[in-house]
Amino acid sequence: MSDTLGVLLLGFAGLGPDQDHQQDMYLPAFSTHDGFEVVAVAGDDAAGRTTAERLAGKLGLPAPAADLATALADPAVDVVSVCVSPERRADAVIAALRAGKHVLADKPLALTAADAARVAAVAAETGLVCLPAHHQRFHPMIGAARGAVAAGKVGLPWNVQADFLVAGGTPSPAGELANFAVYPIDVVLALTGQRVRRVFARLSTHWSDGGADDHALLFLDHDNGLTSTISVGRTRELADTPPAGLALHRYRVSGSHGVLDIDASRPAVVLRRAEASSHTWHGAGTVDRLLDELRAAIAAGRPSAPSAADAVHIAEIVDAARTSAASGTPVELSQEGSR
Repeated sequence: MSDTLGVLLLGFAGLGPDQDHQQDMYLPAFSTHDGFEVVAVAGDDAAGRTTAERLAGKLGLPAPAADLATALADPAVDVVSVCVSPERRADAVIAALRAGKHVLADKPLALTAADAARVAAVAAETGLVCLPAHHQRFHPMIGAARGAVAAGKVGLPWNVQADFLVAGGTPSPAGELANFAVYPIDVVLALTGQRVRRVFARLSTHWSDGGADDHALLFLDHDNGLTSTISVGRTRELADTPPAGLALHRYRVSGSHGVLDIDASRPAVVLRRAEASSHTWHGAGTVDRLLDELRAAIAAGRPSAPSAADAVHIAEIVDAARTSAASGTPVELSQEGSR
């Protein structure tokens, strides 16, 4: 395997009408990472092909392939960064894996647990890396907290409280449970290592015009008596938060011998002005660290962390939350679950 892996940027869509994580997040990170080189771009629909043609010219790359199969057959491509529309994402990821390519998949990996499970099965069958882009777990504060919990600094954890609230920006038509919940759920699972067995949820709409949920409150029962409460959603714009910026990203881990408070807005240089505040970070960001994990997993020939199987469990939790919110009753998850 070459020291530098060729990357195909596939698709430029997201859960929101103005989301383009491919160009806003992944392209900049791939462009500055020593382990990767963007060698091709492609779209899987008319809008995506138009964007791909424009981006190829801007980057000085060959014209995009006429179809997905041709793009995936390119021998210069080792990794596919998949950002096609969520309803087609699972099929695109499976096609890339079947073509022998490793995959970085935008969140969510799939819109349902059933589709996520299809992806995980192919990833396991092929032995290729399929990394869902749950990049918030790579925040340095989360990493430090994972080490502290694993070292027993709070004793045996019995509860986690999490707040993940975005201020401003365009609400997702799919609702913010589908849009954002993967991040704090993944962090709670990474912090504790305990799978979820029961879900009780409440969805609400406070200000979004489209009627989709803009806030979700999740009450989760995990293995070994652990519980967690996750508040996730989008608020109106706040004066001290950039548009679509994180207003709250924090966790409290309560254990038998102590409490660990994690504020993922720190460490940072905070500049406060009359009209707004800004956070300036020093060092690698979460998406850069995500690519470090992608490169390391490929080099070692191991599943990534998080893996496609992890994304299946998160999708199961989100599916259960939606069912619970509709019925007003808790939902039990399978004791077997996805491994």
